[in-house]
Amino acid sequence: MLDAYNGNGSLDNQMKHQKHLIDTIKSLSETNLMSCSIHDDASVIGSSLDLESLILKPENVARVLPKNILNLCFFPCKNRSIVVAGNKAGSLALWDMDADLKEDKEEQIGNYDGIYLYDPHTAPISGIVIQPFSLSKVYTSSYDGCIRLMDVEKEAFDMLYSSDDAIFCLSPHPNEAKSVYFGEAQGMINVWDERAGKSSSSCILHDQRINTIDFHPENTNCMATSSSDGTACIWDLRNITANRPESLKMVDHKKAVHSAYFSPSGNCLATTSANDKVGLIRGTNFMDISMVQHNNQVGRWIPSFRAIWGWNDSYLFIGNMKRGVDVISTAYRKMVTLESP
Repeated sequence: MLDAYNGNGSLDNQMKHQKHLIDTIKSLSETNLMSCSIHDDASVIGSSLDLESLILKPENVARVLPKNILNLCFFPCKNRSIVVAGNKAGSLALWDMDADLKEDKEEQIGNYDGIYLYDPHTAPISGIVIQPFSLSKVYTSSYDGCIRLMDVEKEAFDMLYSSDDAIFCLSPHPNEAKSVYFGEAQGMINVWDERAGKSSSSCILHDQRINTIDFHPENTNCMATSSSDGTACIWDLRNITANRPESLKMVDHKKAVHSAYFSPSGNCLATTSANDKVGLIRGTNFMDISMVQHNNQVGRWIPSFRAIWGWNDSYLFIGNMKRGVDVISTAYRKMVTLESP
């Protein structure tokens, strides 16, 4: 980790800075881990969202990386907010939003702002995974064909997998603690098995690259993929042992599909496509398909838009070309934009 660290100041200050991060992550005890689903508290929030009450505070904004952020996630713990983000240059940033900056400055760590920057990859970071039962391990994938594991206990970025082909997405399986799924090359899905120390299975599902992989929250044998071949598909994991298996459901957007994510309940699948549509697929066997118009034509330097779910099935959140966030009501298929200077 120290070799990959990209920090300012003397080597001594860099070591102190990194030790602070390692100690912080190690201190997140099992009592802080998410013992339940991240969506279990959705019922107390309700389905009504008062958009006018949402405020973006200056202290909750930080420039954590020098180039476009392509992927990010939160550490899945209850009482500390740590964001992990990866950019197009292969850099990884960890932002400890709850850091006591006054106390840390007294410890003379240097130009400390709660942000830790590493360079584990040589190409855009395509996926970040943190298992809720092991906060000391952060998996990253990249277009450089590598999957690395930031192991805080070992203080190292281990190389788990290396390929000549780019890796476009990375996803954990809810019931498989020791494995991650990833999309590689042109339409191939692969499974990395930590116990075996190798890729345990692979299968070609699409004609072009797979952009996202997601699993149904209840039926974990059910998997959704989005692809640049213009389709989003739902698969039964028990039936994808052979090449080019048949999907349970396919939605043809005609143009590249950038994402396909199940809602928190699993009753709906949201897709985002370059055809300027956000798809809502639901109903028995996902037979009910509706489309919401949305400008998904991103600029040259902007990552693809992806519609993601909030805390329940009521709202989708997606960026727009005017530097705002569009909130789509799935019940009324209406859209409101969040903006901030």
